[in-house]
Amino acid sequence: MSRQDVLVTADWAEKNLGTEGIVFLEVDEDTTAYDGGHLPGAVRINWTDELRDPVRRDVIDKAGFEALLSAKGVSNDDLVVLYGGNNNWFAAYAYWQFKLYGHENVKLLDGGRKKWELDGRTLTTDVVERPATTFTGAKDADLSIRAFRDEVVAAIDTKNLVDVRSPDEFSGKILAPAHLPQEQSQRPGHVPSAINIPWSKAANEDGTFKSDEDLAKLYGDEGFDGGKATIAYCRIGERSSHTWVVLHELLGHGDVKNYDGSWVEYGSLVGVPIELGVRA
Repeated sequence: MSRQDVLVTADWAEKNLGTEGIVFLEVDEDTTAYDGGHLPGAVRINWTDELRDPVRRDVIDKAGFEALLSAKGVSNDDLVVLYGGNNNWFAAYAYWQFKLYGHENVKLLDGGRKKWELDGRTLTTDVVERPATTFTGAKDADLSIRAFRDEVVAAIDTKNLVDVRSPDEFSGKILAPAHLPQEQSQRPGHVPSAINIPWSKAANEDGTFKSDEDLAKLYGDEGFDGGKATIAYCRIGERSSHTWVVLHELLGHGDVKNYDGSWVEYGSLVGVPIELGVRA
């Protein structure tokens, strides 16, 4: 895939606001950010209760995905442009779910809210409600891009395990980013043999993705083996979705999975191996 297959620029987005057949969806870590200003015409997705199963700890299923897109006014043939805060943390998570259920006509706004705001582009607080549709285009989940816990254990010393959290999370000093509650997983640390390449290193100061050349150098310098299959993980799967976009969509590595169970699941499992500290 070329970069143009995955990303749209802020210039392109601004020119295409309100264009028939293009739907802008905002997905933020801070689910109240949308209320303070969003792209004109953009519809909000709340990741906490719209991208996750309401009962089990899991992503929404195929039927739930179709119901969500129907409620947001997305038709089968629409181009969906996703964006959000924190350099597209949860927009990337949503993008990965779109790919999981086979909706290929989806792109990310490069730089997300950060780039848009830095440019001084228009934001609105107008409430946006699109007419509901009947979206029926979802496919069965593509498990070639999703990893589960047993695969992660089997991948130790075999595949690339890319821990995209901060160095303090990787070493076991903290359980979560400093601005979030230090809770959920029962144990700190990382999966043995994992390499620590924080997701944030893939982004420029304005929130856009670094060039393909810079990204390839970043991962190569940190010990990433392009000849191996890869599993990326973080704490709950959103930062590793950002890295999945980098490795699978931008750099074109074919066998890359996102372990969305991530450390909240792995760090609470009984009997699995865990390492503390920084790898030598």
